Amino acid sequence: MQRLIVASANKGKLREIKELLSDKYDIISMSDAGINVDIDETGSTFEENALIKAKAVYELCGCPVISDDSGLMVYALNGEPGVYSARYAGEEHDDEKNNLKLLKNLSDTADRRAKFVSVVAFYDGKREVTAEGTVEGEILREKHGDNGFGYDPLFYSFELKKSFGEASAEEKNTVSHRARALKNLTEKL
Repeated sequence: MQRLIVASANKGKLREIKELLSDKYDIISMSDAGINVDIDETGSTFEENALIKAKAVYELCGCPVISDDSGLMVYALNGEPGVYSARYAGEEHDDEKNNLKLLKNLSDTADRRAKFVSVVAFYDGKREVTAEGTVEGEILREKHGDNGFGYDPLFYSFELKKSFGEASAEEKNTVSHRARALKNLTEKL
């Protein structure tokens, strides 16, 4: 079974990637591989950031790497928070502050349509492969559910007919942006 290092310190992302790929790959976190690095995501797109992370971790370990860059895009906010989803309310990743800022910015907005976007990248020193996945929904006016992470309690999935915060991990993984991106990536690999 091929080993893949996941270029992320985000425990929620790592858990989802393991749940979705562990039947095909030996998934190892950066910390389990002895890598403790904070990678500057300087790209202007999810794809650029995913590749930056994958290549940076590859340079440190020399083994195949998978990375994800993902975020929430709200139509009425011209795609915000987008690539800045994790740091929407400031430089430090804080889910609670990010959610509060999102609700504030949408407080007078009737159009609450949004989508989660994920781009996953594979890099092994020879080839780079990327794939995208999206899921459509809308932003609720208050949190629903305690599952997931990030914006999950505010994101109402049209397909699940509930928020990602109310969905079980198994339910979310049937429709999530990351699940779709990983499926597309494994098909390309």
